Amino acid sequence: MVTTTFPTKLGLSVSPFIQKRVHPTLLTSAKSLYSCKKFNPTVLSLIKAQVSSIFPTKPLNYLQDSIFFNSNSSQGMLGKVLVVLLVAGLACAFPALLPPPPRICGSPGGPTVTGPRIKLRDGRHLAYKEHGVPKETAKYKVVYAHSFGSTRYESAIAPLETLEELGAYVVSFDRPGYGESDPHPKRTIRTTALDMEELADQLGLGPKFYVMGFSMGGHSVWGCLKYIPNRLAGAALVAPVVNYWWPGFPANLSKEGYNLQLPQDQWALRVAHYAPWLVYWWNTQKWFPCNSVIAGKFKMSPPDLEVASRSAKHANEIQKLKEYAVKQGVFQSLHRDMMVGFGKWDFDPMDIKNLFPNGEGSVHLWHGDEDWVVPVILQRYIAERLPWIHYHEIPNAGHLLIHDPAMKEVIWKTFLTGKKEQTVHS
Repeated sequence: MVTTTFPTKLGLSVSPFIQKRVHPTLLTSAKSLYSCKKFNPTVLSLIKAQVSSIFPTKPLNYLQDSIFFNSNSSQGMLGKVLVVLLVAGLACAFPALLPPPPRICGSPGGPTVTGPRIKLRDGRHLAYKEHGVPKETAKYKVVYAHSFGSTRYESAIAPLETLEELGAYVVSFDRPGYGESDPHPKRTIRTTALDMEELADQLGLGPKFYVMGFSMGGHSVWGCLKYIPNRLAGAALVAPVVNYWWPGFPANLSKEGYNLQLPQDQWALRVAHYAPWLVYWWNTQKWFPCNSVIAGKFKMSPPDLEVASRSAKHANEIQKLKEYAVKQGVFQSLHRDMMVGFGKWDFDPMDIKNLFPNGEGSVHLWHGDEDWVVPVILQRYIAERLPWIHYHEIPNAGHLLIHDPAMKEVIWKTFLTGKKEQTVHS
């Protein structure tokens, strides 16, 4: 049972219920607020900071004038109790909004490091995995960015025999906060592009290299096209996720694409864009449906259902990789991805100029016409705005098109050799 809190001559008697749930700093401040004859500026600042997010300036000033400076009156006494209760209520809510600190890999009590990592200039670590032929003899060197909720072990990477046939070396990496790569609390599209550049440099990939990104990893490729264009030999975007708030989209088109999303995803994207400080709470609370991809219940088209059914035999392995992806916490991985990807960007991809006007390289974009995760109508518009991109719209393919073995081979061979391969679904 919750006991009632009453003011007494000795001060404020606080129930065990509130003591257990209110942050100690705010509880101490609330007690101080009640007991002091003159309000401590520090306490007042704390109260104003918390209340100002709820009350406009004028009511807050009125509250301050009528309650804070009439502490000897019965009105002031009642006001003190009300403010204490307000602070206690806010304090009870705040822990649910604040994500727990990440469990850094390799730190005391944190997950163990199981694979190779590089140390970046800012001290963070980036975990990576090498695939294909040795980089010293490779004809093509690719840095690969994985999708949402995935890792450097993503199966979208071409199988060894295909990479050997192409003479290709691929390095995949856990994007910051995923797997065994340290979180980056100030992560942006730009910082991930620079991480990819530094990874390539530390591994000795040479002055130019290729980049590829699938789904949410496409954001990293757009970042490379913007921030390190002089380092690229070529780029590939496979079913890249779009940001509905990119200025280049006509309002009616972005609205049409947005409305094709599940209602729960529309809300999750709104929160990520307009109230990123709520992303953790929104996707962990139990009152409303959270993002469908996080919940593992995203809208799958018939082609995606077919691809997923073929992966069912690997369910245990897939589950282990999902757990590995978020072993440092969901906030700095999944939630940070949403905040960065659907927040305000520093550039509009549709303003990017042709990186290879003389044909010395190429940029490709693949998308399935039955992708129910990322509406194809928006990729078509991007292709119209950026005619120098080689746009491949695949009929009867969904968001998981690169997980179709035959399609995967087509994408990798076309991307690296420039020769159009016949599209065949397995």
